[in-house]
Amino acid sequence: MVDTIIDAGPLIAFLSRDDRYHSQCAALLRSMNCAFYTTLPVLTEAMYFLGRNGGLHAQNALWKMLLRGDLLLHHPSPQELLRMAELMEKYSDHPMDFADASLVALAETLSLKRIFTLDYNDFSAYRMRGNHAFTLIGAHPLP
Repeated sequence: MVDTIIDAGPLIAFLSRDDRYHSQCAALLRSMNCAFYTTLPVLTEAMYFLGRNGGLHAQNALWKMLLRGDLLLHHPSPQELLRMAELMEKYSDHPMDFADASLVALAETLSLKRIFTLDYNDFSAYRMRGNHAFTLIGAHPLP
């Protein structure tokens, strides 16, 4: 069991049956026997899109995942917030958003390289301290 960081995309797809990645994300989430870590910026992003596309019902499903402990919510330290600012500066030509910066900082803090994301292009470009690349899970777009 390797703990995994999870981005907003797979959460949204898992909870939205009409999402084009729903089947792939649902199968992967159900098959992975690990803890899933995320951040408040990612949770905020997922809540926004779920509310916009699926309403309160979809948001409640995400709340249930969080409250059951299916998602472990990490709160950044002041040092991680500083690191997030550094990362956004470093990737300003890309550009890196706040949620992605929070996940990279989380990965560095917890020494986790595995991330479940649909943002293949972004997370294949991002590097953690020491120039370490992420191990991408479920990242490849469907044909």
